Amino acid sequence: MLHASAFTGAALVSGLSIKSALAAEGTTEGEASLLEPRPLPFDPGKLNGISEKLMVSHHEKNYSGAVKNLNKVRTEIGQLTKDSPPFLAIALKERELLFHNSMVLHELYFGNLGGDGKPSGQVPQRLSDAFGSAARWEELFRLTGMGLAGGSGWVTLGYDLRDHSLTISGASNHAQTPAQTLPLLMMDMYEHAYQMDYGADAAKYIDAFFQNVLWDHVNQRFDQAERIAKEFPV
Repeated sequence: MLHASAFTGAALVSGLSIKSALAAEGTTEGEASLLEPRPLPFDPGKLNGISEKLMVSHHEKNYSGAVKNLNKVRTEIGQLTKDSPPFLAIALKERELLFHNSMVLHELYFGNLGGDGKPSGQVPQRLSDAFGSAARWEELFRLTGMGLAGGSGWVTLGYDLRDHSLTISGASNHAQTPAQTLPLLMMDMYEHAYQMDYGADAAKYIDAFFQNVLWDHVNQRFDQAERIAKEFPV
């Protein structure tokens, strides 16, 4: 089953009310309730090529830190009044976007790990249809990741609601996401995702990432994206 918070944005663009979307994330209209970090959906000691030490640190420091900072920012936003400086409001809203996206992107990333890395289901065939072959898709996905090596960012296999196509996107920070696109597979390219195990060798990390993809979950996301796309007004 998919994490609700990871698809709050998708719920909004697919026609649900803001109240419904927030309810799916465990919040209410007005002042949001405090969020709690979600546990890893797999045993971090059983990944191939990614150490338990790194994954636990990634979850406890980077992901959980984003959740805590999001709570702090939303508390500050709740204290704004009509007389507050507009520059303060936009600064807080920008930080809210950054921390919220970091939280959601990490949940998506963790959610598509814990598998054996062997492609299965309908997504590999759809990748072949979209890119000429699944091997060509993987080549481009890896290349996009290497373009972010040594820096920061995310690589996303997405489902474009506008034309129902599969896409690869690269983002250099948490706030860059492709419009009207639902994430199917997420790869974290921030150095904290691999430096502890591989130093600056991002290519070896990408190899390890592919060894741990949970394709069943990627297929579930694809199925959900197809259902949303049928009702999405372009």
